[in-house]
Amino acid sequence: MVALDFRVRGRFVSSVVGCIVRMVVKLHGAAFAACPRRVAACLYEKNVEFELVNVDLFAGDHKKPEFLQLHPFGLVPVIQDCDLTFFESRAIIRYYAEKYAGQGTDLLGKSLEDRATIEQWLEVEAHYFNEPAFSLAFQVLYAEKLGQEPDLNVIKSSEEKLTKVLDVYEERLSKSKYLGGEFFSLADLSHLPFAHYLINDSGKGYLFHDRKHVSAWWEDISSRPSWKKVLEL
Repeated sequence: MVALDFRVRGRFVSSVVGCIVRMVVKLHGAAFAACPRRVAACLYEKNVEFELVNVDLFAGDHKKPEFLQLHPFGLVPVIQDCDLTFFESRAIIRYYAEKYAGQGTDLLGKSLEDRATIEQWLEVEAHYFNEPAFSLAFQVLYAEKLGQEPDLNVIKSSEEKLTKVLDVYEERLSKSKYLGGEFFSLADLSHLPFAHYLINDSGKGYLFHDRKHVSAWWEDISSRPSWKKVLEL
């Protein structure tokens, strides 16, 4: 029994020492890719030191066996933090917002009601905003680079879907400064990557700027130092 206790304590000490030696979080991804950018913005907001480990998506690095050991679906990002390796950008930002709740920007709110509202709009981003925003950005920005003809029907339908979503956002933001309430949160942060593509790179900025409150919201959240640092990556 004593020997067992010693072994358990030994593994615990070894783990702690390993975490102390390797304190910098490793973020595997491409600097231009949306989901790694989402995570990087969160880490900057929470003042968490990290190292970007480049994954060359155009060379197919994310489909190689060694990377599939980290992410079985072959996508980015992947986080390595001490003994923890995990993926899915929204799960990652929730984790760091919770883990470092008392550090950096409060991204979760002060009450259960705050958290519920933030989670609600995070789900809206994931299920209503992301799909048309991704499809539109892909067709306009990347289809030709990958040897595909942009699909005009997909562009049209994606823009129509996104228009309806942003109409809902306009109504919401006419009543609160941010999606989750009167403070910047994960709900706003999660929109930064694809909104940036559409506004700055695709020529679809009018979808945002034609809506007074959405436009003001975008000017606010895209001016944050954390996002400027992400763009410098």
